[in-house]
This record gives sequence, C-alpha cells and structure tokens, in this order.
Amino acid sequence: MDALASSPLGWLCVGVTVFFGVTVLRTTKRSLVEKGNVLLWSLLPALLGLLCVATLGAGGGLVVFCAVCLVSSVYLGGRVLLPVGDKAVLITGSDTGIGHALAKYLDNLGFIVFAGVLNKDGPGAEELQRTCSQRLFLLQLDITNATQIREAYLKVSEKVQNTGLWGVVNNAGILGFPADGELLPMSTYRQCMEVNFFGAVEVSKTFLPLLRKSQGRLVNMSSMAGIQGTADLWDKQEKELMESLPADTTQDYGEDYLLGLKSYLLHIPTYCDANLSPVLSAILHALLAKRPHGLYTPGKGSYMFLCIFCYFPLWFYDFFLSKMLSIESVPRALRTSEAESKDL
Repeated sequence: MDALASSPLGWLCVGVTVFFGVTVLRTTKRSLVEKGNVLLWSLLPALLGLLCVATLGAGGGLVVFCAVCLVSSVYLGGRVLLPVGDKAVLITGSDTGIGHALAKYLDNLGFIVFAGVLNKDGPGAEELQRTCSQRLFLLQLDITNATQIREAYLKVSEKVQNTGLWGVVNNAGILGFPADGELLPMSTYRQCMEVNFFGAVEVSKTFLPLLRKSQGRLVNMSSMAGIQGTADLWDKQEKELMESLPADTTQDYGEDYLLGLKSYLLHIPTYCDANLSPVLSAILHALLAKRPHGLYTPGKGSYMFLCIFCYFPLWFYDFFLSKMLSIESVPRALRTSEAESKDL
C-alpha cells in the first residue's frame, strides 16, 4: 500500500476518490434524495476500489474503480432534483384516486397546486380545501368542457402571471366497463376518447404557453386501474349493457359470461397496491429531475404487463391473461366450438 501511495497511479486513484466525493456531497445538498442512499453510493465505490486495487493491482484496480465511480455518478445525476421554490403545478382529476393524493403530496412539499376537480362542491374537493395549505387552489375543471378549460387557464394565468406554470399533470381519466369490443356501445368509445385522449390534448394545448414561460414539464399519466369507479356505477353500466344487446349476441356470449364481466372489476384491487408512494415519487421525479425519464412504470410488477405485451408474441400475452381469468370468462360460443373440436 505504501508503494501504491507513492506511485502516480496511487495519486490518480486518490484524485478520482476526492472528485467523486465532492460530487456526491454537492448532489446531497441540491437533491431531495435520501442522504442515507447517497452516503451508501459514495462509500460503496470507495470500498470496492480499495478491494480492486488490493486484488487486481494498481492498473486493473484503478480501471475498475473509475468505471464504478462513473456508473455511480450517472445514477446519482439522474436523481438530482431541482428545488421546489415557488413552482406551480396543475393537476387534473383531483377529486379522487391518484390525482387527489398527488395534490396533497405536492402541497405538502411546498408547491403551488392548482387542483382541477370534476365537482368543486364534491367531497374530494372539500377534503382538499380542508386539509391542504392556502397554496392549493381548487379549479372547476371538466376536461371535456372547453369553456371550463379556458376559464381555468385564465384563473391560473392571473395567479402565476409572468412566472408561468411549471407543470401540468394530465391525470384525469376513466376506466369504462371492461367488456369485449362487440358488446360496448359507441357512446362508451366516444366518452373514453373524450376524457382520456381529447381532454388531455386540449388541456395540454391550452396551458402550453404558460409552460413555455417557465420552461416547465408536461406529465401525461395512464393507469391500468387508477380511477376505477364505484360499485353503483358498475351496476348501472352492466344494466345498460345487458339491455342494449341484441338477443343473438346475448346467446352467443352467454349470460354467465356477461354477468361475470363485473367480477373482473371486483378483482382489480387484489392486483393493485394501495400504497401510492411509488407513483407519487415517480411524478415528483418527472417534475423536478434535471434529467427526467421518458417513461415511468412505478409499482411492483407494473412493467411486467408492458414488457410481455411489447416483446412477447401476442398468443403468450393472451395465454398469460387467460390464466388470470376463470372458465366463465370465455364466451359460450367459444366454449361450444372448443368442445366440438375435442369430440372430433
């Protein structure tokens, strides 16, 4: 070790260690990331570097040590968050679910929050008004209503003035009654597109001038089951579906299959984690990170469905989903044809 300390490679190793340590300390001061994690990432490369030098020699150990420091620096750099300061963020769909929790979360961190709600006099809006700080402003905002979007824009513009709006989180969305495409009325398709697509597009286009002023962030959210509705709503949708189907379609699918569609909704909570912390942390990173990701998949196992759908054959994806469903989830016509094939 004495020979290493007196050699140029030894001094280079010390220099790399000092440089990396200073970088970590600056990252800790500027970032909201937990200091314990930063300390771990700063000590681990140093210990590994010493081990590599001791086992691989000065040259090989220094190469490995520098590589580990580089990887650690890239990782820490991606976790550097900008200060909250007086940043203002608009959130759509804040009545319930993720949007409601996000409004509370950002308000608690010091953001100026504009919480767009579908019903300004509803229980969700009243709870936000009661539990959050005076930095939170409620906006009556049905994103399918162009007039309400424009009125919300004028109110936000008046508040932020020349500062601009730092973030827009397009969270509002609906999950309609899950059924085969043939069964759903066209009104369901239109409502889904109006809320989940056209509404988000119009909100984005309307508020982009305020985002340009601050050079801020636009965050678009999509959830497999974030705002899934209520049992009463499902009962109403199921009744409307059953009443609108032609007799031959009902016969082909079978009443057991049609009545069993709602059971899928009832089982959704079993596949979802009630803890929204990973989602909220991902949105915060998207809003404040110096190098935000293009795609976030927070939550345990959430990436698995996307990975299977994107990179595996379609038949494997269908097989995977079928294993999560019961035999009653197969339409009667398909069960009959399968039985006839087996007889042959």
